[in-house]
Amino acid sequence: MLSPALEKLLVLQDRDLRRVGLDTQLKSMPGEVALEERKIAAARTAIEAAKNELKDLEVKKKALETEIGSAEQKLGKYRTQQLLVKKNDEYQALGHEIDTTQAQIGELESGELEIMYAIDEARKRFTTGEGERKREIANHEARIQALRERTTSVAIELKAAQEETAAARGPLPAPALEAYDRAGRKGLPAVVPLKENKCGGCHLKVSGEAESAARGKDPNAEFAICDQCGRIVYWEG
Repeated sequence: MLSPALEKLLVLQDRDLRRVGLDTQLKSMPGEVALEERKIAAARTAIEAAKNELKDLEVKKKALETEIGSAEQKLGKYRTQQLLVKKNDEYQALGHEIDTTQAQIGELESGELEIMYAIDEARKRFTTGEGERKREIANHEARIQALRERTTSVAIELKAAQEETAAARGPLPAPALEAYDRAGRKGLPAVVPLKENKCGGCHLKVSGEAESAARGKDPNAEFAICDQCGRIVYWEG
């Protein structure tokens, strides 16, 4: 049977574990919010990159259209000049310029078709990608809202848990609290059962004296301490 001090220590530990768990949750939440915000930023960057790709292609298309227009004007000029010249060599020279310009226009028009195809594909990617990214952003924003609401809730729960922990410490004698706090500095649980004469915390075998105290055979010991890790141990029996 557990001593009154041990029963109170186990109550304290239960409340302490809840307090620590809530505190850990609360401390992790800003990082979780920051992660969601980074995901939102990445999704917006992806949308902007797709938008810029489309704009760049449209700029290239306009540049090609301008270049084709200039070449067609030049071609018209050469043809007009060819009708007016009387010398054969001048006529042939203008004919060469006309052929060269027509070939140039053909290449430019082929490039324009490629750009138009690329624009269609980029527009499809942008439209599809923008929809997906916006849905992702909405999900991340909802997650942030839920985290912020949970942060408020956990902060309230933590305050209550801190008060409950403080209340559980009140009835305990100083030696028990000192032993508990000393073991707790290494991390909870600070009060563990003995299993096959081994500490439930460090899993090492305890001394005969510690085992005897844990079994309640030592009338001078209200609780037992593990010789290896300093945790308070008790006999589950």
